[in-house]
Amino acid sequence: MKNLRTKSVIVLALICSGGWIANTAWAQLDVAKSAVSIVAKQLGVPMNAKFKKFDATVNFNPAQLAQSSAKVDIDMASFDIGDEEYNKEVRGKDWFNTAKYPKATFVSSSIKGTAGKYDVAGKLTIKGHTQDVVVAATYKQDGSVNVFDGVLPIKRNAFSIGEGDWKDTSVVADEVQIKFRIVTAVKK
Repeated sequence: MKNLRTKSVIVLALICSGGWIANTAWAQLDVAKSAVSIVAKQLGVPMNAKFKKFDATVNFNPAQLAQSSAKVDIDMASFDIGDEEYNKEVRGKDWFNTAKYPKATFVSSSIKGTAGKYDVAGKLTIKGHTQDVVVAATYKQDGSVNVFDGVLPIKRNAFSIGEGDWKDTSVVADEVQIKFRIVTAVKK
């Protein structure tokens, strides 16, 4: 398999569609087919949202995992749940506090796995709180494209997302799923 170095994301992640820039001769991100979203439950009902802007670098070679890495920076103010009133509330002090914490960051420390299934360990920082996390991701090369898919469950209270009255998990659940699909076209 070819060595993949691309402005892309294996995680958080985490966490967004748009904002991608390919920077190498090996691969180019397919923005139209790539997305990162979050799913949270409010009163037991799933709510989907996305982040519209982020910057990430992935160096990935399944034959050289020890040299592979991922780093993602997400513009927290680009949060979009589809309603500007809710977006403004979530960007505020009790939730993301984007004025004080404009970015969320994931930096990998190791990538392990085989046969297209990988565990990407690293540090996730949101709202000034850093946690060790492991992202379950899959990778496949399908003809001229590389596809990364994954899910990272986090607890929002571990990152102080939802303070004051919102810390209570009876209205908004503590668990949030960060989902991603990254598609890159391999250049020849």
